[in-house]
Amino acid sequence: MKKKQWQGWGPDEQAEQHYLIQPRALAGGGDVRHVSEFLRASGWRDKSKTGGPLHMESPDRTVRIAYDPYVLPGGWTIHGRADGANGEWSAHLGQQTPVEIVAGLTDALTRPRSAHAPNVWAPLQEQRWHTRFEGQDYMATSPDCTAWVQYRQSPDGAAMWWTGAQDKQGNGWTANFTPNTPMHLVQAFSTELASPDPVMRPRGRVPMSTQIRTWSVSVKPSQLSAWQQARITAARAATWARNSARSTRPRTSARPYTPAGGTRTRR
Repeated sequence: MKKKQWQGWGPDEQAEQHYLIQPRALAGGGDVRHVSEFLRASGWRDKSKTGGPLHMESPDRTVRIAYDPYVLPGGWTIHGRADGANGEWSAHLGQQTPVEIVAGLTDALTRPRSAHAPNVWAPLQEQRWHTRFEGQDYMATSPDCTAWVQYRQSPDGAAMWWTGAQDKQGNGWTANFTPNTPMHLVQAFSTELASPDPVMRPRGRVPMSTQIRTWSVSVKPSQLSAWQQARITAARAATWARNSARSTRPRTSARPYTPAGGTRTRR
């Protein structure tokens, strides 16, 4: 286990021990606020009841996100209403899905779609995941074989995405996306799943797995707060920019100038 220390501390705070974890897919669930605070800063409505599961709704009320740890198997449910381009869709993500990977999908819900056609496999192949056909299904597995993405097609033609991660002890999670799930959302999820960047967990929240690598880091509470606030500030800035663009409408024609008294003069 390697030891790192962050620089630039002030004299009045005590550092706390955290751990950087790779691969991120086996890091455990993490702090749900990583997802919920970003959505709230992006203008989503928090419909949660005090002490109950998380329930959030998009500004246009077309998408709902819930996180319920109090039922079995528990986890995330994301539901989208049918619109002109897509049918009704949903995604179900296990309770131990790392919040950083969940945020790949939920953050994408707050942004305009790219004009480019989505490609779920591209971010996986960039990180050297092994892709192949398995019968009628198409499969990608991570280089260490702990995570996978599978495109399944049933005999009636219905397609589904199935993904997850598992270590040799059987710890992990699974997630699935129904056929109408917009592909740019699945791609955003696969991008975060394949990312080689470690994620951070506090002491006592590190999974007991022989297939993770950890680095001990000392972090001040103010540093954690600053990192979290930077993410929230970015969400607020993006929301403000989108709302400003919508409210600004260019004039198609200029109104003629009328002098006081209502009489126009010619020269």
